[in-house]
Amino acid sequence: MGQNSDAQERAEELKSVVGKGNILTDEPMSEHTTFKIGGPADLFVLPGNADEVKKTLEVLKTAGMPYFILGKGSDLLVDDAGYRGAIVSLERFCEIHVEGTKLRCGAGATLKDVCAAAEAAGLSGLEFACGIPGSVGGAAFMNAGAYDGVTADVLESLAALDADGNMRTYQNAELDFGYRRSRVRTEGLIVLEVTYALKRGDKAEIQAKMDDLTRRREEKQPLEYGSAGSTFKRPEGFFAGKLITDAGLKGYRVGDAAVSTKHAGFVVNLGHATAKDVHAVIGHVQDEVLKQFGVFLEPEVRFL
Repeated sequence: MGQNSDAQERAEELKSVVGKGNILTDEPMSEHTTFKIGGPADLFVLPGNADEVKKTLEVLKTAGMPYFILGKGSDLLVDDAGYRGAIVSLERFCEIHVEGTKLRCGAGATLKDVCAAAEAAGLSGLEFACGIPGSVGGAAFMNAGAYDGVTADVLESLAALDADGNMRTYQNAELDFGYRRSRVRTEGLIVLEVTYALKRGDKAEIQAKMDDLTRRREEKQPLEYGSAGSTFKRPEGFFAGKLITDAGLKGYRVGDAAVSTKHAGFVVNLGHATAKDVHAVIGHVQDEVLKQFGVFLEPEVRFL
C-alpha cells in the first residue's frame, strides 16, 4: 500500500512537470521491451525535453524513489513482478536532423529510423546498425555494433546529463568506448542527444548494403521471436553461440523460454515466457558451458 500511495503522490507531483498525459501508473513493462516480458512499473514517465528530464529526476531523488532510464528496452529483462519505482522513458526524444554530413538525433530515436534518414540523405557509415533493434541512447550506452561496425566508429559527440544533473557535451574521445562498454554506462550518464559524423555516399549502394545486412540477419537470427538480441557477451577467444551449440543446448527450453534453434547465442520468448523462465535458461546455459568448457558466459542482457 505504501508503494502505491508513494507512486500516486509522485504522479501528482510530476503532472506539472511533464503533463498529465505523460505519466502512466502500473504500466506493463512487457509493452516496452523487445523480450515482451515484464510486470507493471509503479510509474512510467515520458519527459519531452532536457528540462523535463532534469526536473523529473529531481522529484524522484527528493522522494527517494528508485528510477530507471529506458530507451527501447532491447537489452532488458524485467522481472515478472515489475518494477517498484519509476521508469523514465526517453521515447519522445525521437527527432532526427540532417546537418550536412552529420545527423543529430534524439536519444529515443530508433537506429532503424536513423539509418533510413542517413540513406535518404545519401550519408554512409551507419549501415551496420540498420538491424539493431535499439535506440540511439542505448547504442551509445553499450557501444552497440554488428557486422564489423560499432557506434564508436561514427559517434562524434553526445549531450547528456551527468550524475549531478548537469547538461554536458562529450566528444567521442572522452567516452572511453570499448566492447559493449562506454563512459555512458560506467558513469550512469543520461544521453539525450547524439551527433553522428558520416560521409557522402551513393544512395543505391547504401541501400544495397543495408538490404544485404538485413538479409543476413534474417537468415541467421530468430527475429520472429521476442528476445534481447545476443544473450551473452562474446568471451575472449570464443564465440558464445558455438560454445552453447557444442554443449548440446540448442533448443533447451524452460516454459516458453528457449535457446534458439536458429542461433544458439539467442534466448527467445516462444510466446508466453516469464522472466523466471528466461533466468532458468540463462543459468542452465552458463552452468553447462562452464562445466564442459571452463568458460563463463557473461550476460549481455540487463536485468531489472
